[in-house]
Amino acid sequence: MELNDNYCVIRTYYPLDCVPWFLFRYFNTTDNNLQYWGLDYPPLTAYHSLLCAYVAQLIDPSWVALHTSHGYESQPHKLFMRTTVLVADMLIYIPAVILYCCYLKDASNKKKISSALCILLYPGLILIDYGHFQYNSVSLGFALWGMLFLSYDLDVWGSIAFCFALNYKQMELYHSLPFFCYLLGKCFKKGLMGKGLLSLMKLGFTVVVSFAFCWLPFCMDVRQILQVLRRLFPVDRGLFEDKVANIWCTISVFFKIKTILSAETQFKLSLVLTFLAILPSCIKLTMQPSLRGFKYSLGCCALSFFLFSFQVHEKSILLVSIPVCLLINEIPFMSAWFLLVSTFSMLPLLLKDGLLLSYIVTTLAFLMVCGTSFSILEKTSEADLKLKMFSASIRNYIPWFKIFPKTMKYLFLVSITMMGILTLMSATLDPPQKLPDLFPLTISVVSCLHFLFFLLYFNVIAIWESKSSSNQKKSN
Repeated sequence: MELNDNYCVIRTYYPLDCVPWFLFRYFNTTDNNLQYWGLDYPPLTAYHSLLCAYVAQLIDPSWVALHTSHGYESQPHKLFMRTTVLVADMLIYIPAVILYCCYLKDASNKKKISSALCILLYPGLILIDYGHFQYNSVSLGFALWGMLFLSYDLDVWGSIAFCFALNYKQMELYHSLPFFCYLLGKCFKKGLMGKGLLSLMKLGFTVVVSFAFCWLPFCMDVRQILQVLRRLFPVDRGLFEDKVANIWCTISVFFKIKTILSAETQFKLSLVLTFLAILPSCIKLTMQPSLRGFKYSLGCCALSFFLFSFQVHEKSILLVSIPVCLLINEIPFMSAWFLLVSTFSMLPLLLKDGLLLSYIVTTLAFLMVCGTSFSILEKTSEADLKLKMFSASIRNYIPWFKIFPKTMKYLFLVSITMMGILTLMSATLDPPQKLPDLFPLTISVVSCLHFLFFLLYFNVIAIWESKSSSNQKKSN
């Protein structure tokens, strides 16, 4: 069985009753071209592909014919692929979003509905999953289910859900440290010589069993496991490939880091900077585990990985965006702003897929819903931005320090205007011949500067979180 257009196509040359086809999706053969058909995601993606492929074969075998389906395109086929994305959303992602919003603490029914609507209308996930034929919402949905279980002290179920997320897409490693630190912090609070040790052993056993269940068909041969790992972590591709809005692509505009530093040095530098960036929020979460701190740590760690880690893809920003979506009821102005920038950062990828009109429509719809539901331009005070404690701490040393609401509004409007101008130029103008990547690089640099600002902001909230809020058991 093979992948077509980032989707599944059935291969019949391996008897399904004697050799599981997905074991060979990770190997290069005469029938499995890794550059086109190969899988570079964990086993749960392969199982999902198998299920979808059988359904596709029942509808139209030509969609999944070996070799001849290479490059196959038709409107019914595209409709089927988008339908499979919708079905996956309805089974996993959408129920998790609705339940999360239904149980928001101290929120009116109107706010709960508004939060759910804004999260479900986030344009980045819609454009990538439905326009690019991806299933990011499956792994993100599992991660969200994990967070929901943790919020009700169902730690074992939360661990299982997150293990499924990690075994569907390896990029969920972006969220792994907050899950680990939160659960470890809870064990510390119980006492590692008593109930805490028992809880830690129970969670460790749960993780091992969950991974064993997902990887069971691959465990018969070490060669299989090593090949899958090589496909999951393609370090040979280098520090970055496409024009991604992270620090390495931005630095390369001025300092050709890929040619000046060796590959080994690049990897070590990336590892160190990523570790340093995630350290503050992870330490805070371990020492003072709270659901509010957990949500902010998810955003901090995911954004740190996106900005500093090795071999990042443009659409990896979705792993940051979903935790930020969960904060839209708490910090609507900053959440909406970040989500708009995150979608804009993927503009070069969206233009390649011919999704300009869809990008404009979904972005304007999202902005309109956020503006009318939360009045985001009126939520720019220190209290609204959750920066009162931080500002008070700074004023102990700088008495005149204050965050002015008008300044935040001005920065937001400048940001929106800049993104609009760059979108228009990218869509209508041809770059100079000597600078063919002018517009994608400009978009990457502008987005990266935004993300560095948001990384500082989220870390400030996570670190200055009050001790009283660390004891909350429900999400705000």
